[in-house]
Amino acid sequence: MELSYFRRVAAGGAVAALTFVGVGALAATPAYAATSKVSVVHGIPDTPVDVYVNGEKTLDNFKPGDVAGPLNLEEGAYDIALTRPGEPVAQAILTVDDAAVPGGANISIAAHLDAAGKPKITPFVNDTGKVAAGKARLIVRHTAAAPAVDVRAGGTPVFEDLTNPNEAKGDVDAGAVKADVVLAGTDTVAIGPADLDLKEGTATIVYAIGSADAKNLGVVAQTITGLHSAPAGVPSGDGGQAGTGVDTWWYVLTGAGALLLVGGGARVATARTGRR
Repeated sequence: MELSYFRRVAAGGAVAALTFVGVGALAATPAYAATSKVSVVHGIPDTPVDVYVNGEKTLDNFKPGDVAGPLNLEEGAYDIALTRPGEPVAQAILTVDDAAVPGGANISIAAHLDAAGKPKITPFVNDTGKVAAGKARLIVRHTAAAPAVDVRAGGTPVFEDLTNPNEAKGDVDAGAVKADVVLAGTDTVAIGPADLDLKEGTATIVYAIGSADAKNLGVVAQTITGLHSAPAGVPSGDGGQAGTGVDTWWYVLTGAGALLLVGGGARVATARTGRR
């Protein structure tokens, strides 16, 4: 698999937070000028939840490893709350208050484990720029409680020394590829191998998630369609989704997932006294 370019991007901390709230990095597209597309996936081990947006339940008994979205959210501020199934919002175990959602963005927000195994939320703005004919975009994000890793395609490292919570990306030849994740600088496989079908005109976003210590490392992949740059590239899809750019999610490997939420400023409730 030939890389036409390779770029490491620091996606954690203040850089990602500023990007998420729209500081100079989000360009609205005509089709979604007033809304953002936000994807959600739950990966808190052993913790099914109900998900509330602005006080309204939007997901019921959302289980670890389940995925949902993308949600089309209008530009504005949102309160997000996660409760144990059946419990009221006042007893939320995780909240995001006044999450700023800009218009025209394609966002994935990962609440995941940091390198030390502690829960953390990292927002990512997805690269939906056009790709050349015959190419696909591969984006890999390290959101697992694990040391630095190399990502290999067909046994050859394509992204090296990737650390949590950073990402690497490149435009590659479209087609099937067998990928795995190894400890940086070694042949010790941490995740995989897994078969990826990198379709022309798409972006495949692969998250390494879970915990090395808990032995539940896995991979979740998100696909964004409709990135063809040439008129000859005609997107195809099911259920009337062709060419819409709708994100779809599937599991590449078994294992815990990463929880994607809207916004920054999340807090975990340490007492059952409700939100402040």
